[in-house]
Amino acid sequence: MEVNILGLVVLLVFYLVIIVVGIVAARVKKRREEGSRMEEAIVAGRDINVIVGIFTMTATTVGGGYINGTAESIASSGLVWTLAPFGIFIGLILGGVIFAGPMRERQYLTMLDPIQEKSGAVVVVLVYTATLCGDVFWTASILVALGTSLSVIVNIPLSIAIVSSSAATVFYTMFGQMISVAYTDIVQLIFIIIGLGVSLPFVLTNDNVGNIGATSETWIGQFDTSITSPWIDLFIAMIFGTIPWQAYFQRVLSVRSGRQAQMLSVVGAFSAMVMAIPSVLIGAAAVSADWSNTTLGNSPMALNQSSMTLPYVLYEFTPKWVAILGLGAVSAAVMSSMDSSILGSSSMFTNNIYRKIIRKKAKETESLWVQTVSIFCVGVLATLVSIFVPIVYGLFVLAADIVFVIVLPQLFCAVFLRKTNAYGAIPGFLIGTVLRVGAGEVLLDWQPFIEYPMYSKEYGQQFPFRTFAMVVSLITIVALSLIGDLVSRYLCNKSRHDKYHVNSEENQQNANISSGYSSSHPLISLPS
Repeated sequence: MEVNILGLVVLLVFYLVIIVVGIVAARVKKRREEGSRMEEAIVAGRDINVIVGIFTMTATTVGGGYINGTAESIASSGLVWTLAPFGIFIGLILGGVIFAGPMRERQYLTMLDPIQEKSGAVVVVLVYTATLCGDVFWTASILVALGTSLSVIVNIPLSIAIVSSSAATVFYTMFGQMISVAYTDIVQLIFIIIGLGVSLPFVLTNDNVGNIGATSETWIGQFDTSITSPWIDLFIAMIFGTIPWQAYFQRVLSVRSGRQAQMLSVVGAFSAMVMAIPSVLIGAAAVSADWSNTTLGNSPMALNQSSMTLPYVLYEFTPKWVAILGLGAVSAAVMSSMDSSILGSSSMFTNNIYRKIIRKKAKETESLWVQTVSIFCVGVLATLVSIFVPIVYGLFVLAADIVFVIVLPQLFCAVFLRKTNAYGAIPGFLIGTVLRVGAGEVLLDWQPFIEYPMYSKEYGQQFPFRTFAMVVSLITIVALSLIGDLVSRYLCNKSRHDKYHVNSEENQQNANISSGYSSSHPLISLPS
């Protein structure tokens, strides 16, 4: 089978347009640049308007995994198990209501800033490691999905498809950083809307697809009450696991006020829900279709290729030029997710690891170079993982669970509970990690060493272990922070035994100054 020249040309044009938009946006912004250059790089000078903010929030949320994954889940498990669109919808609203305002008003640069204020370097390094794994494995998993789609429709080698897509994304992200990412997200979201919008009528009117209403019982699915507990656990993890990601907070922190941060989060939630509709219908079409007349001869689900549901539906049930437009939509979605992930990880490394731990006296020029190199390194790492690690999706699922179990409690305590500190944060991190890793992971063929209540050899963990681990981590942070604080104050010589300096007035003042935070901000106080 020869390379699809038309498809290749269209994709190259898509990539070229996105790169040009990223470069132009960066150049225009630099002419107007005022204030801190690091602030420009990480949060676009906090000058993103609401419209651009909504576009970039929606595009980042509606990534390649969101579009492909929703169609796959509908086709293989049914609507009742397609939790991502609904979980992300609720999660973004809660993130806007609970976190967006305080985080933006305190002028943080990254979501690690409040954690660094409260708990110091050790905790920040641990939490950054967890978030880096999540970002890298997430990026790698969607690169694999894109590469596989390109190899099917355009017929180019998987590695070439992955490397070319990654290279384009890394290039414009290095060049313009947050401002380039924000404005390329607008173009990418438009590509997604056009690609899926044009494809959908052809899919639904294809003779081989038939009436999706007639098969609604199949693609809606049935809720098995015997697995209510795992369902609730997954849904809670999906809701609250949407929040503790730098890609989300980078947009929240880039707008002009806390009110705007809340607005773009809530509107972005509704926009993302609307954008899930085409994928739901494509998944339903995959269930309804007669695949015997296609080049596959059987459905992707029957061939154990359910992850390819959306690309195969476009390829088999639309004209070739429409399939190429749809593939362009998938490519744009992947790029909009990848640029956010690699920028988020590099921003946290530069701001919280390099500038505040490794080189506290680093000048802005040096920091900007570190930021640029970090973007390149994270992009290369994700690309290598996507090519050489066969179980990348399983690793992402585990990393995402750890982000929910560990990072969310750390962030909540740092933002809203004044008395928490490293004495509680470090044990909370370790206990949460052990409780989640101990539950095992089916996708990695990783057997559990902790058998929670209701465990079954046949069905695995039936206990809501993710939520349990997160709650235990949260309680551990609060309880041991209070105990550690009391011991440090009243039973030890503070100047000699306060190892983490959690009670150091100088440490707290320095942290407040570095983030622009004033201790006069109203926070929930635990009793002394």
